[in-house]
Amino acid sequence: MTQAAHNTAVRVDKWLWAARFFKTRSMAAKAVKGGKVHVNGHRAKASTAVKVDDRLDITKGETAFEIDVCGLSEQRGPAVQAVQLYNETDASRERRAAQAAERRAARMSMPRPAIRPDKKQRRELRRFKQGE
Repeated sequence: MTQAAHNTAVRVDKWLWAARFFKTRSMAAKAVKGGKVHVNGHRAKASTAVKVDDRLDITKGETAFEIDVCGLSEQRGPAVQAVQLYNETDASRERRAAQAAERRAARMSMPRPAIRPDKKQRRELRRFKQGE
C-alpha cells in the first residue's frame, strides 16, 4: 500500500499525482499554486508535506473532494493502489452526488435541436453570438 514506507511525509503535488487526482505532476502543482488544494484547512504550497491522517480539500473544476490521507506514495501506480491512499468523507461523496444530479437535471432541461445545423446556419449562429 505505501510505496514510500520509509518516508513519513510526501510533497502534496507528488501525492496528488500518485493518488490519480491529476494526470500529470505539473497539473497537480498548478492546482496547488492556484489555491485549489488545502491541507488541514490551510492553503498548501507544492512543497507542503502530506502525512497520514491529514485532511485534504481538493477543488477540481466544479467538483470538490474532501479526503483523509491513508497512505503515502511518491510513485504513480495502478488505480487500485491509488484508491487505497485515501478515504473520501461521506459528506464529500453526498455533495458530489448531489452536484452530479443537478448537472444531469440541467442537461435534461436544455432544449436540443432535432438536427444539426448546416453550414449556413452555423455561420448565422456564430454571427449572432459574436454580435455582428
